[in-house]
Amino acid sequence: MTRILAFPGMMPLGEAIAALSGAQTGEVDVHRFPDGECLVTLPGDLTGEDAAILATLRDPDPLALPLRFAAETARELGARRVGLIAPYLAYMRQDRRFAEGQAVSAPLFARFLEESFDWLVTADPHLHRIHSLEGLFDIPVRRIETAPLLAEWIAANVPDAVLLGPDSESRQWVSEVARLADRPYEVLEKRRSGDRSVEVSVPHSEALRTGTPVILDDIASSGRTLIQAIERLLAAGTRPPICVVIHAVFAGNAHDDILAAGASRVVTTNSIPHASNAVSLARVLADAASDLQGGNPPIRRAATRTTR
Repeated sequence: MTRILAFPGMMPLGEAIAALSGAQTGEVDVHRFPDGECLVTLPGDLTGEDAAILATLRDPDPLALPLRFAAETARELGARRVGLIAPYLAYMRQDRRFAEGQAVSAPLFARFLEESFDWLVTADPHLHRIHSLEGLFDIPVRRIETAPLLAEWIAANVPDAVLLGPDSESRQWVSEVARLADRPYEVLEKRRSGDRSVEVSVPHSEALRTGTPVILDDIASSGRTLIQAIERLLAAGTRPPICVVIHAVFAGNAHDDILAAGASRVVTTNSIPHASNAVSLARVLADAASDLQGGNPPIRRAATRTTR
């Protein structure tokens, strides 16, 4: 039997995954003490069960130790295997040393997770020079692709969509969403000069003037890329665009700022819980997790220790 152990805020997605996979659910309680320490509590006996911890890593640093505590406690409570379903996987961007002395966090974070988990499922991680998760992790991993789900939503809700990628790096996956939705696409040119400074240029396209622009982005953090694109599109005389985003990080007031810039709607997947969630990942996450559990990854044993 499999138990989906959902971190705070993740129970709705956990229940959806469980309903599709025949698993049971339980909540992981994370209590914060005034001094900054935490107490992690699992739902009880897990003898003979496979545990899948569900946690999105939007704010990874405060979650890192609770993740480790939860995984080790699950083993102490009898779980045979412990996997991680992390719809949003942090620390994948820093895959090289860009300046002397910098930590290369992607492989470091991968090693950190491997010490606690037997397998990992995530959705479209923000990879650059890393070609695949399999090249980064030594445990079994599955990267689910959201393109078919985004294409399905666009085809059903924006029949005259013209898809727009925010930069040249997005061309490959935006073109795939466009192909699946059977809609035209363009790619914007982006020049970034800082964390919050972005310049975007809009191509001249007849389709953009007659259809509904749909800007696709994998992550919306500060929102500056989307805001710049919206402003340039509206200045070029297009309809108010729809923004479709995989991971709704939305630091600060980013979501409100995107709407204030003129977006008609912001649509996201539920990789990170947010009011804009409209595309569910439950089915693909459930299928990937079931596949890894069925693959019988190595069983690890919790370290022998004295519990008082």
